[in-house]
Amino acid sequence: MGDTGGRNPQCPPTGADPMPRLALYALTVCALAVAAAVVSFVQGSWLGVVWVLLAGLSSNMAWYYVKRGKAGREA
Repeated sequence: MGDTGGRNPQCPPTGADPMPRLALYALTVCALAVAAAVVSFVQGSWLGVVWVLLAGLSSNMAWYYVKRGKAGREA
């Protein structure tokens, strides 16, 4: 009903936009998967390959959500 100026009310007053929440979750999963892969390989288990693949998938998801968030703010 009123003009909000096109700004997100959840943005900090500095003008910096926070990283999308899903990107943060994906980065967290990526970091945990890398740690699990290291532990698996140190223990001599080949299960670390699965953790490496999960880390790759989650890092790609993080990049996707960051780019999607930037494109949404520019539009």
